[in-house]
Amino acid sequence: MEKFKILIAEDEKIISLDIKRILEKSGYKIVSIVNNGVDAIIKAEREKPDLILMDIKLDGAINGIEASKIILEKLNVPIVFLTALTDNETLQNAKLSGTCEYLLKPFDERSLYSTIEMALYKFKVDMELKKKSEELEEEKEMLQSHPLEKK
Repeated sequence: MEKFKILIAEDEKIISLDIKRILEKSGYKIVSIVNNGVDAIIKAEREKPDLILMDIKLDGAINGIEASKIILEKLNVPIVFLTALTDNETLQNAKLSGTCEYLLKPFDERSLYSTIEMALYKFKVDMELKKKSEELEEEKEMLQSHPLEKK
């Protein structure tokens, strides 16, 4: 298995350390653990993780949803929300943020692992589709600017 780099943004220290233990045991590399949105943005820019696990409720002025929007504007990285919040407003805001997945607390090791793997896979496929779409668009533009001559 490729050793993916993961950033954990979680305000509860015990939970973040437990997640770290589980993920390292599964072969992931934890690049950083933060407890607030500002640090999540800073560490994401600095560490360039392959995936971010982000609690919606974080310490500080910026919550996980706001931090994820900023991170997604600056970096192309999948984000998985971790939360115990299940009200409709929170779910709607999470959907609108552009993140890949949403995992409800409490979760087990299997759910965490499978959610991460699916988010990484979905992100990879989306990037391949985006690249192919861009290539086709370039080809289309090239053909339109240089039409074949009729004989």
